[in-house]
Amino acid sequence: MESLPPFLQSLGEYPRWFVIACLTVIAAAGLWLLAKALKWTIYLLLTVVLLGGGVAVVWLLWKPGS
Repeated sequence: MESLPPFLQSLGEYPRWFVIACLTVIAAAGLWLLAKALKWTIYLLLTVVLLGGGVAVVWLLWKPGS
């Protein structure tokens, strides 16, 4: 077995399949969290755009001289 970097030495004690399975689960969870954050960011931006557009329409309708 090749020599592992010092911060990975403890992983050398475990079977390779187990390490890969754990890393796969961690990567999937990270992608899931990233997708959740992106979804809520899109919802937030959509809300801001709709509210901003609504406020602009009301302001333009009530603006004197229009």
